[in-house]
Amino acid sequence: MKEVIRSADPRIAALIARQATQAPIPGHTNDQLGLDRIMALLDRLGRPDLRIPPVFHVAGTNGKGSTCALLRAGLEAAGHRVHVFTSPHLVRYNERIRLAGALIDDAMLGALMGEVLDANDAIPQTPIGASLFEVNVAVAMLAFAAVPADVTILEVGLGGRFDATNVIDRPLACGVASIGLDHQHFLGDTLRQIATEKAGIAKPGVPLFSLAQPPEAQAAIVAAAAANDAPLHLEGRDWAIDPTLISTLPGAHQLRNANLAWHILAAQAVVPVTEAAFRHGLATAIWPARFQRLADGPLTVDRNGGGVETWLDGAHNPDAAAALAALLATRPPMHLVLGILANKDAAGIVAPLAAHAASLSFVPIPEHDTYDPAVLAARFTGHAAPDLATALARLPAPRLIAGSLYLAGEALRLNGETPD
Repeated sequence: MKEVIRSADPRIAALIARQATQAPIPGHTNDQLGLDRIMALLDRLGRPDLRIPPVFHVAGTNGKGSTCALLRAGLEAAGHRVHVFTSPHLVRYNERIRLAGALIDDAMLGALMGEVLDANDAIPQTPIGASLFEVNVAVAMLAFAAVPADVTILEVGLGGRFDATNVIDRPLACGVASIGLDHQHFLGDTLRQIATEKAGIAKPGVPLFSLAQPPEAQAAIVAAAAANDAPLHLEGRDWAIDPTLISTLPGAHQLRNANLAWHILAAQAVVPVTEAAFRHGLATAIWPARFQRLADGPLTVDRNGGGVETWLDGAHNPDAAAALAALLATRPPMHLVLGILANKDAAGIVAPLAAHAASLSFVPIPEHDTYDPAVLAARFTGHAAPDLATALARLPAPRLIAGSLYLAGEALRLNGETPD
């Protein structure tokens, strides 16, 4: 899977290029899942993962990043210093690593990436070396071990059981957000297979909290928890949604994520968070590209200098699109601008959103393999545009950009809104 890296620091760009030269032997890919490579890398680095603050670990197809953002908001509202590892980034590579509240700076990121790549060079690459994501995880572990904090939040990158973040043996608590069909090439073609991989973060004696899932996914989570001796707490069976846990992130799906975050926090006493502090955190939570209204900027200001109401969401698979559609159903129809990666289910994304669209426009996603906008426009009765700015220029308010987190990142970049 292709990573797109942007950094104002040329040293980091050079390090990314260097990682690409640490290529596997012909016939292999370092995008294969497994823990052998990340463990070899961490061993070479002196096992920094054993020295990081206590961990909350969150998996899921959709909502795991939002859950991590809500965990962070609650913990920080309670006065705790929080490390966070998330992916992908939207605009800058630095967004993946947050150290005690602030994004890692270019100087530290560059130094640690160099250290990790040196270690990766010293490991026999037979047959495959560390992927870029595994390098990211190793960099995060070094940073988290070096900077004092009270707690660490780790978002799973892909799957769970064989994800590089799953090197943590004893987290404080684990969470599983919404499960759906995505990344089938890596995780399996059924909800049962995907849920089994996601629930593979379960650990003996560590509470595992899960949202209610489709039956076959839920059955897999129950089985995985039992196999790993993890106490399982299921929405609807063991805990119920509190409708008053409302965050700054809109939508019924975010209400469920907020409840998941609260139960994860309440399950432990190592980093205490009162319900009052958590509610205060919910009122201040920020997670870009989750039904975010764009500020006035190059993409949103019309020819007369006025702001045009423009929203942004990273919905990039059918379940995420369905959640966004449920939110759109409560609002006036919007003019939708969609860019969709070529390996995604275009119909599954477009169909639920089209029901709430004043119009549909399709654009490419720069530097990624995407569906041809003209093909999508013909298929779904819309318009094609060569780029995002051109598509928006012809549309009145209200407008919504969706279909991919990579397109969301491009929108933030073009509008001058770099997440911090």
